[in-house]
Amino acid sequence: MSKVNKVVLAYSGGLDTSAIIPWLKENYDDCEVVAFAADVGQGDEELIGLEEKAIATGASECHIIDLKEKIVSDVIFPTVKTGAVYEGEYLLGTSMARPIIAQAQVEIARMVGADALSHGCTGKGNDQVRFESAFAALAPDLSVIAPWREWDMSSREELLAYLAERDIQTSASATKIYSRDANVWHISHEGGEIEDPWHAPFDDIWTMTKSPMQAPDEPATVMLSFDKGNLIAVDGKSLSPYQALVALNEIGSEHGIGRTDIVENRLVGMKSRGCYETPGGTILMKAYKALECLVLDKSALKFREQVGLEFSHLIYDGRWFTALCDSLLAAADSFAQLVTGDVVIQLYKGNANVIQRRSPNSLYSEDFATFGEDDVYDQSHAEGFIRLFSLSSRIKALKDQGQTK
Repeated sequence: MSKVNKVVLAYSGGLDTSAIIPWLKENYDDCEVVAFAADVGQGDEELIGLEEKAIATGASECHIIDLKEKIVSDVIFPTVKTGAVYEGEYLLGTSMARPIIAQAQVEIARMVGADALSHGCTGKGNDQVRFESAFAALAPDLSVIAPWREWDMSSREELLAYLAERDIQTSASATKIYSRDANVWHISHEGGEIEDPWHAPFDDIWTMTKSPMQAPDEPATVMLSFDKGNLIAVDGKSLSPYQALVALNEIGSEHGIGRTDIVENRLVGMKSRGCYETPGGTILMKAYKALECLVLDKSALKFREQVGLEFSHLIYDGRWFTALCDSLLAAADSFAQLVTGDVVIQLYKGNANVIQRRSPNSLYSEDFATFGEDDVYDQSHAEGFIRLFSLSSRIKALKDQGQTK
């Protein structure tokens, strides 16, 4: 092992990182381990007692940094403007949290004078790439220690035995089979029975949203107000970015909104199955797209959709701190300057449907779009447009028939 004096560990208090603290001290010449945790809206139950637990496990200190507003304003809202949805379904909840957490971890490392960074990501997952790509961009001089790629433990049972041998307490057990990651945007679930794509998830896997079947029998509506692409109010009440998302999560969860069960392509080459709950995010994305459709013309919306597709892969792959990211965000923000107005979403048993939208920048004209009588559109003009629009097809067909030279 290379010489390490002080390492900052991204610490959650879960099984993996609880084992990593003593393992680092044992395998890196009793180096000092500083625990770092980010509050990204995962809930107080994951943070209460975390500092005491880290110290008891062997850390010299523990820093818990409040990033709730920052993650929403600096990462989530900008990503919403791009329209990014990975492989058509995944709203990128875990992916969006990683750059802001990695950045804060580097800042702590600089503050305490650490010479290394560490994380609990496995060698099979996407997160190792996301964290270490951020470290490379922000702190290339710091060493990175990834225990899952170094130690000889390979199962949950071995980790539990390792901690038991050292009399280190953990709330984890062999029966807690799901791997979960939560923040203000979503919660993800992996492992257990859902590793088999043919096995329907058990009801107890869902922890954030009410079952659509148990949701209220009466629909509810919620109005989202935007200014230049930013969500500024929910039901007419001005809220900070974080509080607005919390409000949407509350109403969305009650009505069973935002459950997704998908098989996705991991960056490292394998497929994995994940069950995600993104209640507020689902509502927000629906509303934003509805307003975009009102204010962007066909060519602009097509290009924005291309930006969203590219950005979904960029953020999934952990390339936040890149020139390409800056360019795509700038493109999305330019379109967002027109996204001002209100959208009303109806929520009912797992469904979120747009039922009203308005904007001072709307390109919709009832005078032109009406199926009734109008005096602004001469339908006979369409014939010439169609002939020119289809001219290349006409020329090819005539050539195939031998009618042109």
